[in-house]
Amino acid sequence: MQRHRHAKIVATLGPASASEEIIQTLFKAGVDVFRLNFSHGSHEDHRQRVKIIRELESQTGRPIGILMDLQGPKLRLGTFAGGPIELPTGGTFRLDLNEQPGDVGRAPLPHPEIFAALEPDTDLLLDDGKVRLHVRHCGPDFAETQVLTGGKLSDRKGVNVPRVVLPISPLTEKDRRDLAFGLELGVDWVALSFVQRPEDIDELRQLVGNRAGVLAKLEKPAAIEQLDAIVARSDAIMVARGDLGVELPPERVPSMQKLVIQSCRQAGKPVVVATQMLESMIQAPVPTRAEASDVATAPMPLCYPLRPQRAIIPWKP
Repeated sequence: MQRHRHAKIVATLGPASASEEIIQTLFKAGVDVFRLNFSHGSHEDHRQRVKIIRELESQTGRPIGILMDLQGPKLRLGTFAGGPIELPTGGTFRLDLNEQPGDVGRAPLPHPEIFAALEPDTDLLLDDGKVRLHVRHCGPDFAETQVLTGGKLSDRKGVNVPRVVLPISPLTEKDRRDLAFGLELGVDWVALSFVQRPEDIDELRQLVGNRAGVLAKLEKPAAIEQLDAIVARSDAIMVARGDLGVELPPERVPSMQKLVIQSCRQAGKPVVVATQMLESMIQAPVPTRAEASDVATAPMPLCYPLRPQRAIIPWKP
């Protein structure tokens, strides 16, 4: 079971890949680390997957990493009274703490921490960036915005606030319950979502101790601004390109990816490149040329590390 390659492969397990047969097939195909996404699935689902992985590890005699990925805070709109609405470009739209269902002129945004951090001339991104709003006026419980990019909006769509550090913890109560459960199962790595500042890593570290490695997911541009400090306090880093691409122009994501990889190599830390590596293969039997090139070039800086390579395998304190 020796694998002579510098880069490691991380695979996310979901409903379609949770059986013992599929997990064994994935491992034999080259998977080194299995990711458990705690945004979905019950604790019992994850317990069963960990059991299968550990039994496979025992049978093969090869260490297999288990990465639990915490959900983190989810910032979402409220609901709309008459169903989905269509926001016209150039129009106005109000966001507020009023719990009444929204309409074409306003919507509830039940997150006072967002209003606390907003300033005029801030942009808000809704539904993964499909709708862009520009804040004209704001207060502790409202924001009057102009619609820069219109589109369809429906209940519970996500909200992103680029270039703003929000005064919230990256760990929700759900995350704390999930974390306690994952550590009890003996996961090797804990991935922290919504990292904004180095202190976020310290908060998780206090809970994890030496029981698992801490992996920081870089999803927000604010984290990139303090990259070296976050890398120094983490055991590994993930470049979450999908979320970065929502808050950054897409043409900046490749340079950010290379910057993060370079910083991790200089620090001798493992780094994971994630999101849409083989997206087309959900429907097609072979990847596109662009995807093949992406997969081939993503680990290139890893092949010539500035310090000895540290494989992404189970954490041993």
